[in-house]
Amino acid sequence: MVNFPEEQILKRMVLDNPWWSNGAVFNDFDTMKPRMFLRPFMELVTTLPKGRSVILLGPRRVGKTVMMFHTIKELLLSGVEARKILYLSVDAPLYSGLSLEEMLHYLLKASKADATDGLFYVFFDEIQYMKDWEVHLKVLCDSYRNIRFVASGSAAAALKMKSMESGAGRFTHFSLPPLLFCEYLAMVGDDAIVVPVNIEWFGDKVRGYDVLDMSKLNERFIDYINFGGYPEVVSDMQLRKNPGRYIKEDIVDKVLMKDLPGLYGINDTRDLYRLFVHIVFRSGEEFSYEDLSKESGIRKEVIKKYVDYLESAFLIKVLYKIDENARRFQRVTTFKIYVTNPSVFAAVFSPLSQTDAAFNHLVETAVYCQLAWNMHDVYYANWKKGRTHGEVDLVRLGTLSQKPDRIVEMKWSDRYYEHPSELKSLLTFMETNSMGRAVVTSVSETGIKDMNCGILHFVPAALYAYVKGMDCVN
Repeated sequence: MVNFPEEQILKRMVLDNPWWSNGAVFNDFDTMKPRMFLRPFMELVTTLPKGRSVILLGPRRVGKTVMMFHTIKELLLSGVEARKILYLSVDAPLYSGLSLEEMLHYLLKASKADATDGLFYVFFDEIQYMKDWEVHLKVLCDSYRNIRFVASGSAAAALKMKSMESGAGRFTHFSLPPLLFCEYLAMVGDDAIVVPVNIEWFGDKVRGYDVLDMSKLNERFIDYINFGGYPEVVSDMQLRKNPGRYIKEDIVDKVLMKDLPGLYGINDTRDLYRLFVHIVFRSGEEFSYEDLSKESGIRKEVIKKYVDYLESAFLIKVLYKIDENARRFQRVTTFKIYVTNPSVFAAVFSPLSQTDAAFNHLVETAVYCQLAWNMHDVYYANWKKGRTHGEVDLVRLGTLSQKPDRIVEMKWSDRYYEHPSELKSLLTFMETNSMGRAVVTSVSETGIKDMNCGILHFVPAALYAYVKGMDCVN
């Protein structure tokens, strides 16, 4: 192991913290548009109790480092002294072999700030590259009560698992998802086609949204599904010319070939890659370990591990099943899997138009992606009774009651607005569970249908995705 001279380490740290000398963040990130999650993240960082750290989790290339720098910029604008804001990228080769405490020691020395003088903010980027980081960060939290630590990393599950085990009571997690549809609209400058209005929602006056140009919103929604999940692709015209190469090579391949093998000791990544491609192609469909094993030739036990690994890396989300009475199954035999970013499909295969057969599943995937980060206790309903079979796309169970309190049927069709009685599974589930209302998405139709069992509220899928994304960031 090479021991780099202290002078070299300090020089690098000064270079990575330009605000110490200039009072501002001068780098490429400073010019990028902030994610909408900056406000709640900033609020968490600045109100953190003493002795706690924020762990910023998320998949590769969703803007975690950028959000750190935007947070630093906001801290500077709020009047925090520049030399009390310290940033370090843990994966820099120059720092290899150093402990977190040694890194902190050098940072404080490089900043020339008095470590005992008031409140400090320390940002550790890509912390998963530090062995036993969670143990060392907990020690720092206990030892330096005047420092608010913020750490980020892409290997979500490994980070979360370790932080929960070793940092109980010390770490607060903040998840940054791929770009939401509302963020995408803002980045391309078309968010003005959706305007806030006061609406009546099942008898209550609430703040809602109206669309000035439904056709244009749907065009943008289709673009988002194919290309819109990563900030860099949206903001860089060169990358937009070939987003598939960027997403596949710089994101998917690195997670499957580097991150997961490194964390879990996977020797042969071909099976993992083959399984992921299969899941991407069938995103939003129902799976079973038995069928996946038969189709891929991979042992069922291995598939179970790989599904856990893929979910841990924020590449997929697994949705579990309830029956027609909203009861969970004791034995999990089937489940749905969604990719966490619909644009991965276009990267791995090719972009789709709305007339392609697979597009309906990508619409469902896109809508679910807006809900997944902010809605808990979510399932899908699937049951067989005699010769009848029923399914409902999304059912949320109340935290205390464990009874359905929200139902969403995700469609990319206006047919059901004209023929709502064809939604037999949904209507049966509503009646069985005494649910008086449900949301059904459409292509462009908005309105209410009063059925015998309750009310169906039809909302265009693009608008519903926008609204749920806004709920997530507010």
